[in-house]
Amino acid sequence: MKKNHLHSPLKGKLGHKRTESSKRILSMWKKITSTICKPCWELKYCPFGPLVEQFPLLPPTRQDAEDHTKHLAACIKSGRFPEGRPLDTKRKKWFQQELREFDSSNYPEEIPAVFELMSCRIFGHLCPVFFTAEPFTETKRARRHGRYIPREIMLKVVRRDGQMCQVCHEYVPDGQLDFDHVIPHSKGGPVAVDNLRVVHGKCNRNKSDSLDAILDPNPLSKSFLKNKEAKRKSRTKASIGRGKPRR
Repeated sequence: MKKNHLHSPLKGKLGHKRTESSKRILSMWKKITSTICKPCWELKYCPFGPLVEQFPLLPPTRQDAEDHTKHLAACIKSGRFPEGRPLDTKRKKWFQQELREFDSSNYPEEIPAVFELMSCRIFGHLCPVFFTAEPFTETKRARRHGRYIPREIMLKVVRRDGQMCQVCHEYVPDGQLDFDHVIPHSKGGPVAVDNLRVVHGKCNRNKSDSLDAILDPNPLSKSFLKNKEAKRKSRTKASIGRGKPRR
């Protein structure tokens, strides 16, 4: 596949004509995602809720789609799912239809990183904010997007953090003081007190533009682990209760 070439059906999902230049489309979306960030990054929750399901869902890559058809074919041949559960008649017919209608040309060889970044980590759909928002706010104070940090903001951040590096938690001498964007500037993070922190210059250089430091790999995992821990404590408490000597 040619560099910067977009799969035609993917252009349509994003609201573009299939004849429109791939280079122009990618350039436009990269610009949007560098000035606007997802509400879940900044607000720590999603204000759109089920609305995200009305927005485009990125297709699987061609390789993933082909692997899936092999899985369906194996289930039909064996009459069972991989874990041994029998394949019922209804699902067998459904799988057979999927195989008959499969066309590898309907799937892109790869999905550009800029679109994967725009995807909701729960539902997979492209976040509505990139289609509906603009890089401005409803308040009188404009949202700052440049890398320049006003002195007023610097002083507030230094006072809040006590001139302690928020990465290694050691004191930062004046000559080594730097400011780090929590939500990276390249991901639309604003120049604001609540998005900046004091760090050593060396600690800042070692940090990438990845959002892994502020986003859980699986947003549902915390809830799962919390419930698992609650069940463990409940079982432990019950076990201790059963082991108490009778008076």
